[in-house]
Amino acid sequence: MTNRRRLRTTALLVLLFVPAMLFGLPQPASAHAHLASTDPAQGAVLQTAPDRILFTFDEAVRSVPGGVQVFDAQGKLVEARPAVKGAELEVVLAGRLGNGTTVITWRVVSEDGHPISGALTFSVGAPTTVITPPSSDSNSVPEVPWTLTLARGVGYVGLFLAAGLVAFAARFLPTDPSADRPRRRLAVSARAAAVVAAGAWLAALPITAIYLLGGGAGRLGQGATWTSLPLTEYLVAAAVVGGLALAVILLGPGSASPRRRVAAVVAAAIAVTAPALVGHTRAASPELLVIGADALHLLAGSVWLGGLAGLALTLPALSSRGAVAAEVLARFSTAAAGILAALVATGSLLVWRILGSWTALVDTGYGRLVLAKIAIVLAALAIAAWNRWSLLPRLQRAANKTSRQTLSRPVVRATAVEGAVLVVALLITGFLVDTSPEGGALPASASAGASPDTRSTTLGDIKVQATLTPLTRGSNTMTLRLSSATGEPAEGVAPPVVRLSSDGATLGDIPLTHVSAGFYTAQVTLPVSGTWRMQVSLRVSAFVNPVAELKFVVSG
Repeated sequence: MTNRRRLRTTALLVLLFVPAMLFGLPQPASAHAHLASTDPAQGAVLQTAPDRILFTFDEAVRSVPGGVQVFDAQGKLVEARPAVKGAELEVVLAGRLGNGTTVITWRVVSEDGHPISGALTFSVGAPTTVITPPSSDSNSVPEVPWTLTLARGVGYVGLFLAAGLVAFAARFLPTDPSADRPRRRLAVSARAAAVVAAGAWLAALPITAIYLLGGGAGRLGQGATWTSLPLTEYLVAAAVVGGLALAVILLGPGSASPRRRVAAVVAAAIAVTAPALVGHTRAASPELLVIGADALHLLAGSVWLGGLAGLALTLPALSSRGAVAAEVLARFSTAAAGILAALVATGSLLVWRILGSWTALVDTGYGRLVLAKIAIVLAALAIAAWNRWSLLPRLQRAANKTSRQTLSRPVVRATAVEGAVLVVALLITGFLVDTSPEGGALPASASAGASPDTRSTTLGDIKVQATLTPLTRGSNTMTLRLSSATGEPAEGVAPPVVRLSSDGATLGDIPLTHVSAGFYTAQVTLPVSGTWRMQVSLRVSAFVNPVAELKFVVSG
């Protein structure tokens, strides 16, 4: 069977197998964990103090040191012993709670490696009128630091370049002495990329630890900070650094034996597929299939990017050596067909399993980043097609050395541009790793109402008017009024979802009472003064769920 027939057969199998695999898996994908229930419930008033508090999430979570703190009605810390088992966080109190309002702040880590936090408020006997606020450090809103996103982006670029250059030098470059100079150039470039990748992946470890725990760099001096990182984070970093180091050493600057070249490629493959063990793939189902698809996706992407960089580095030198340059380019272009098929198949599977639906591509920030990455990759594919079907035939038909050198220049430029486009796609990948697949707060027009305790916004075609009174620390009454453009009461497809947070505390989802058409109310206890952010989301159709953020200033 010729190479062309094998490629056609492979492409046909991919086209038949992938749709069946995508649409034959009914399990929904998962993102960050959510708090499903608490015992006692949010805002509950109990006759007697509980001995333990139970938080139940919709997926397994991990605890972090100092992630749970209990504050009594006087704002004093109460000794507690938190323990996580599967999807449950149990907080056992060392002593009895007194009468009044208790605030418990919590912070756990989802299966995908991202922290979530919130606070539970309940009362014994009767609610406390004034609540002393907990320390703001204990319940900060977990936002991904830009330094972590930068480290991941740079780390992926360096990893893909280093591993891909090793694969190109070992599998596509001729082994005869005429390619010694290009081979040395590839070896130097692979080593430089490996150093950048290793530095970025190692730098991401302490940043990730701080991100999971919350707080500042001062936590790095505490042993608990480093033990809070899951073992997989250390193993992945070790695989990336160790695999790349071994790969560039085995490759060497000169012509290596076949056995050493194979060993170098295997080491590079271990390094580039290791990141599949962390991130959103850990929360998608079926886990083994998604992790395998992610590993293949990473491997194919590194071979593509490394091959483009290898062509740009070696074609100028090879163009003066007969038809060697055209042969190398033709060999890589033939393999690129299978690489692109693997990228499309695995990329489609990952999008489906992580996002859970195709509509999430436009409804979520993660989905829009995926669309941007797809657009960039399509641009790279267009350049690759022009290179393969227009520039390469001209280079192959070149009759002499001068013509080959002249025609190789546009090939090198097109290859370099294609590689630069893929680097942008990899930087977007760095953002994807730290972006939630769920919908976030989308911009919405919000304005102050007639009084300080009233705010209004528009979600789809429905106007939302929210009040929070008396805007003082302690017990407050919250109301939501939904109305149409004509002023009539309106409802969404589902009841609105409201979350309250500030720099000092996060209350999470607020249970709403449906009073009448378009009218909801709730009693909330605000433990701290300052600016509170009310996030209101309303599903206005089967596929549209706009979100707005309203701000209220609460006095002490």
